[in-house]
Amino acid sequence: MWNIKLPGTQINGVSGIAWHLENTVLALGLTLSPCIPCCHCRLLGGDGTGADNDLYINQAIVFIEDAIQYRSINHRVDSKSLWLYRWYYSRTCQWILSLTITIILALAFIEKPSSLTVTSDVRYRLPAWNPPCGLTESIELLCFLVFVVDVSVKSYLIGWEEFWKNKWLMAYILTLIVSLTDWIVSLSFFCTENVRIRRILRPFFLLQNSSMMKKTLKSINSTLPEMASVVLLLAVHLSLFTMFAMLLFARTKDGQQDKEWVVYFRNLPESLTSLLVLLTTANNPDVMIPAYSKNRAYSIFFILFTVLGNLFLMNLLTAIIYNQFRGYLLKSVQSSLFRRRLGIRAAFEVLSSLKETPANAQQSYVSIGALLRVLQKVDMDFRCKQAIMRSLTTCSCDQLSAVQFQKLFEELDKDAIRQHPPSPEYQSHFMQKMQFAFGHPYFGYVGNVVALANIVSICVVLVMDADKQPSERDDYFLGAINCFFILYYLLEMLLKILAMGLKRYLSYPSNRFDGLLTVILLVLEIATFAVYKFPHPGWRPEFVGLLSLWDMVRLVNMLIVFRFLRIIPNMKFMALVVTTLLDLVKNLRAFAGILVVVFYTFALTGIMLFKGAVVPLGNISAVNTTYDNSTLQCGTYEQLEYWPNNFDDSLFALVTLWDVMVVNNWQVFLEAFSRYSSPWAKIYFVAWWLISSVIWVNLFVALLLENFIHKWDRRCHREPLSDIEYQRTVELMFRDVLEEPTEEELMEKLHQHPHLQLCR
Repeated sequence: MWNIKLPGTQINGVSGIAWHLENTVLALGLTLSPCIPCCHCRLLGGDGTGADNDLYINQAIVFIEDAIQYRSINHRVDSKSLWLYRWYYSRTCQWILSLTITIILALAFIEKPSSLTVTSDVRYRLPAWNPPCGLTESIELLCFLVFVVDVSVKSYLIGWEEFWKNKWLMAYILTLIVSLTDWIVSLSFFCTENVRIRRILRPFFLLQNSSMMKKTLKSINSTLPEMASVVLLLAVHLSLFTMFAMLLFARTKDGQQDKEWVVYFRNLPESLTSLLVLLTTANNPDVMIPAYSKNRAYSIFFILFTVLGNLFLMNLLTAIIYNQFRGYLLKSVQSSLFRRRLGIRAAFEVLSSLKETPANAQQSYVSIGALLRVLQKVDMDFRCKQAIMRSLTTCSCDQLSAVQFQKLFEELDKDAIRQHPPSPEYQSHFMQKMQFAFGHPYFGYVGNVVALANIVSICVVLVMDADKQPSERDDYFLGAINCFFILYYLLEMLLKILAMGLKRYLSYPSNRFDGLLTVILLVLEIATFAVYKFPHPGWRPEFVGLLSLWDMVRLVNMLIVFRFLRIIPNMKFMALVVTTLLDLVKNLRAFAGILVVVFYTFALTGIMLFKGAVVPLGNISAVNTTYDNSTLQCGTYEQLEYWPNNFDDSLFALVTLWDVMVVNNWQVFLEAFSRYSSPWAKIYFVAWWLISSVIWVNLFVALLLENFIHKWDRRCHREPLSDIEYQRTVELMFRDVLEEPTEEELMEKLHQHPHLQLCR
């Protein structure tokens, strides 16, 4: 703090000090900037009451909410801006924004070419209904207006200076300008144009709305240089072996011996394609058979290529991606932790202005009463709020230092713990014994054995009736078995509820799953008896109602098989694997969102490139067309009847891209679309293979390994607690290795805040 002495001047009171300071600064030709007073400059901020107090409280509320959501605090902090900020990040506004993004993405399935057809097979598909010009365009315009409001509010809240530093907001505005221009062009052509640039840009609205997706994308982008080195090595490996193959399988005078050359290595593009597909093992051993039939020594070439490319280089790429991406993701999570700590410290600084302290105090303090006022208005998890307020009520002091304040909000970093309700307490000795018996884990094991016996009995009946005609099949035995087991499941559920109590029973996900399927099975069984009577020998009644007896029995059996998944929580290692997968689904939504963006963009690009390219043989009506697969070349698009895989609308395109990503028989797509459209079509499919199968799948494997290893380590260091469940977010996955920011780093960042000037 500045210690200013004015010699020869007698200053009486706070107002005198403020008056002389102001005149001194003005005499030096400077201006006073607005100042949020902290505990070391309280004399400059007045008495800290009235409207100022309300402003400080609202600022603290917003800063804490920013910390909870890992948001940046670099936004306007005046009263009106704070109200607008909280309104913008309210559940209602964010829900409207999410709904708008969903609608504009879903338009691709309705607008021309629409996906409103039953089949995707070009031989049997009827013309799809397409909306009239202006219908989807009107919906799209409403979505654009919402986005205009969104970007306007964001730009205002961060301020003009910060706006020019935010590349995402500038790209947001550019995307809107291009989209609106393309929308006007579309209407001017009465919606007849085939190329719509704005459709490809739509995924950007999803991408820019998620901070975690931005961080994940930044991590992926930072990992690309390391991945590029291995991809380049793969390209060198592929090129060298292509040259060897063209020399090794060159054309000879004997046409009968040139099958390898004719089919796979006729020219450079076909040679590259054949070995690229072999790199994914999709055409193995087909590509080797002609040469191998001629001389077994040729197999060495293909084995060597596969070992070096697929087993070494591809797995090396996975290892590099795991190592590099984990490091970059860790940095991203570290920055999220810094944002949280910075938001909490900013809340402390503004709240410290509410408490009078001596002018020479070396530390700031926040009163517990002020913090309780803030917590009552903060939108945060109920568990965290209760834990913090409980700590405050048990605290013996009346005020908190910065360290104590930060320590208090570390509750946000802890695992989400959910305790199960207690079991009911029975007075009767008989009921206590019942509760002990049916609440014991062994009773659950007995239920698992019964469920296994049910599955085995169904398998036996299905094997016995596999070759029987429907008229020869007797459903009595299977119906009687199902009736017995469903009654046992109902009895088991009721006894567990008796032993555990309804609330405790429903607090376990496995019990909710088990109970729901039991109720559905019971309803189906009652409906079966009501329509087809009780099982009896020769039980094969005629079709009645919506489902035949066999359909209802099959539905019951499928649910029984599905119910067998209840054994997973009782198997420790299987439960660990399943919870890892569930955590990936819950915590890595941002990663899946990027996959949606890539799928969506490639699908719409594919529609523009290949729409209508695939036509049935002879280009005549499917009603009058018959195909003889024996006359078609084996392994081709036509012989394999891959007609449903095309790019005639958005839904078909997504399924086709999925089939290519799996890389099973993806060489069929390469050959067919190159033949139906252009040889350059291979570039599109190879690019999709690189992004989806090589990069994205390996990234997913890396994150799967990270999550599994983390859970395995925690399982080894945590005592098994039956009544407590732990839930972790992706930020908490790395919590043990994150570094806490220092006091100097936090204060330096706070002093750089564009709209909040601290006085110390």
